Amino acid sequence: MKKLLYVMAGFAILLMVFYTYIGGFTEPEVTMATSQAMYVAGAPFEGSVEDEAMGQLFQRAAKVLDQKELEGMLGNIYYNDPDKSGDSIRAFIGIIIPDSSVVLPSGYTLRTVPGGRRVVRAEVNASVAMSPRKLYAAVFDYAEEEKLKLEEFYVEWFPADDQGVLEVPVKQ
Repeated sequence: MKKLLYVMAGFAILLMVFYTYIGGFTEPEVTMATSQAMYVAGAPFEGSVEDEAMGQLFQRAAKVLDQKELEGMLGNIYYNDPDKSGDSIRAFIGIIIPDSSVVLPSGYTLRTVPGGRRVVRAEVNASVAMSPRKLYAAVFDYAEEEKLKLEEFYVEWFPADDQGVLEVPVKQ
C-alpha cells in the first residue's frame, strides 16, 4: 500500500512538472492596444469545431511552414464565438505573413486584417495546446471587468512554439 502511495505521488509530481513546462501556470498579460495591419495566407473553414477538416487545415498550415513554402507564423481569424453559436465556427486558418506580394501555395488565399483598431490584446508564454484557452478567457474576463463590448472577430497567432497572442477589436 505504501509503495502505491509513493508511485501515485511520483506520478503527480511528474504531471505538475509537465503542466508547468507547457505553461499551465502562466497567466496571460492583457492590455489595450492599437492593431497593426496583418496579412493571413490560408483557407476558410465553416462547420463544427470537431470537424476533421478543420484539423487538416491546421496541419496544412504547419506543413507549409515546415516546408518553407511561406515564411511567417501560424495564425488564424475567427469570425464568431463557437460557444455562442452551438459549436459552429467560421474561420480562416493559415499563416501570418510579412508581405502580401508573395506567391501563395495551391489552395491558399490572402486576407488582410485591418490595422488602426482599438483591441484587447492578450499574450501568454505557453504551448500552442494551452495558449488559446488561456488567451480567450483572459480577454473575456478583462472586457467584462472594464465593461467593454467586443466584436466577434478574433485574430490569434503563435510567434513561437511557446507563445500565443490574441487580439479582439472593441466595439465602437
